Amino acid sequence: MGDAVAEDVTESRLLLAEYDRIKEEQKARIGFRDNLLYFTLAASTAVLAITVQNKHAQLLLAVPVICLVLGWTYLVNDEKISAIGRYIRDQLGPRLAEISGTPNDAVFRWEIYHRSDVNRRTRKRLQIAVDLFTFLALPMTCVIAFWCSRAVHPVLLVASITQTLSLTALGWQFLCYAER
Repeated sequence: MGDAVAEDVTESRLLLAEYDRIKEEQKARIGFRDNLLYFTLAASTAVLAITVQNKHAQLLLAVPVICLVLGWTYLVNDEKISAIGRYIRDQLGPRLAEISGTPNDAVFRWEIYHRSDVNRRTRKRLQIAVDLFTFLALPMTCVIAFWCSRAVHPVLLVASITQTLSLTALGWQFLCYAER
């Protein structure tokens, strides 16, 4: 019986099982990442509505916190999604091609094919614009609106400056990652 189990466990089967699992992780991360964008917009809109309704400008400083936390989570998940694709293209595919004796570009073709779309660069640029608007421009607008209000107190001013620096760092990370 041990020989039958050993025959069923081949390197190619292990690699295909790894591919299935890693694609499931990628799929789950894509869904989670995309929902973070919608949730950020919904949460920010709710804070803005409460701020307008209650006329408490200091509540505007909740939007940068929301965008910093969710923006960082979005960015980390986006990087992991891309890392999974790179791993499949650069590691898993070539190993499976070698074992099976097929050309490297014949294994997991979708992982390469979908990246060759002529509109991919435009879509990537538009996506970074949406990301920067959502996670940087929207919260910075709230900070500026707070600065223009009568609610500015020293502690809140320091908090808003810290948020501005943090948002700048997050925006920089989005741009650095987009370059890759």
